[in-house]
Amino acid sequence: MNIVFGVIIGFLILMLLVVAHEFGHFIAARKNGVEVEEFGIGFPPRAVAWIKNPEYDKWKKSGKSGKKPKKWLKFPRSEWDKKQKTLIFSINYLPIGGFCQMKGESDSDKRPHSFGQATLWQKTKILFAGVAMNWLAAWVILSVLSATGMPEFMDNQFHMPGDTVVSASTVKIKEIVADSPAEKSNLKAGDKIIKVGDQNVVTSTEVFDFNKSHNGETVTYEVISENETEPHNVTINLDSKNEDFVLGVYLSQVDLPTYRSTWSAPIVGAVNTIQLTGETYRGLWEMLRSLCSGIVKQFNADENVRTEGQAEIKFAGDSVSGPVGIIGIIFPQSVESGPTTLAFLAAIISISLACMNVLPIPALDGGRFIMIAFYRLRGKVLTKEREEKLVSRTFVFLLLLIAVITVLDILRFF
Repeated sequence: MNIVFGVIIGFLILMLLVVAHEFGHFIAARKNGVEVEEFGIGFPPRAVAWIKNPEYDKWKKSGKSGKKPKKWLKFPRSEWDKKQKTLIFSINYLPIGGFCQMKGESDSDKRPHSFGQATLWQKTKILFAGVAMNWLAAWVILSVLSATGMPEFMDNQFHMPGDTVVSASTVKIKEIVADSPAEKSNLKAGDKIIKVGDQNVVTSTEVFDFNKSHNGETVTYEVISENETEPHNVTINLDSKNEDFVLGVYLSQVDLPTYRSTWSAPIVGAVNTIQLTGETYRGLWEMLRSLCSGIVKQFNADENVRTEGQAEIKFAGDSVSGPVGIIGIIFPQSVESGPTTLAFLAAIISISLACMNVLPIPALDGGRFIMIAFYRLRGKVLTKEREEKLVSRTFVFLLLLIAVITVLDILRFF
């Protein structure tokens, strides 16, 4: 049931983020004199649609004299196949995003109020407005989290000095492995770990790192058992042979350490958005570098080098997730972790959408800008046929890439 609910929430959040992206294109197109033929939530087939009432615009231009007409009219299904001269707003059956259909989206289209007829600067604003909306959405989410409780997501995470309140985290023992040092020391499932040695515990990773660096040693844990309020010490002889179960417990992060700000929340949200953008591009570079390096190493005669290359390829594969991984695995886990984790995930995905669309790939916003600007600088015409060929080929490549990633996601899922 949690998985089904997580998948539904995942679809809704992804759709909202894509709709926000397309709404950026919509606003910029209208502001720069480009006619939008249809703005849709979801993808066709249509479920329901409304059409902008031409009489409303006439009434507005006339100085708002006379009876005010309705701004939107129900668009009858019998008229759907006919070309319309005014904006259509539609809700569609496939909940996988949204779209903003502009008049004459080819760069060579020179009809009045078409995308092709717009200047290079106007096209630039229209193309990158979607990216800006995704960064704006992330900033809003992270600003709210900064005020309500921002999780710690990196070592150098920005906080405003003098305006930050830190709340402690809780690391709890979820399960004890049979015949392990933990069981022999009378640790129990449900115990909260406060300290390991002299170190205060913030995350479960710190517990694992401490255990591995002290394997074979006798250490002291400070814990609070269930239904108790006072901590007590437990002496444990850590295993020196089994690296996976030096202590022999499965841990759960009940609460992450969070940071709350007051007046500086919008500033913290903005800087955290920049930091996450940098981390996204750094992660993308590391993934591509590992993938290329790993493939090259497969042609090396040295078996050790080939093995190292296989590890790099595996790292690249594990670093990326597609629709199945995001919706079927990541979102259900985030829903279970609570609204803070879910909101933070939405911010990360929004930033990822922005970062990906900036890349110079013709099927994406950044690539279309590069393509249009390149032909404009050369003084040549980017014909509709050439533009469609470049966009369609890279789009097919992206679909194949998504298919490969989806297969990897399914394998990870099972």
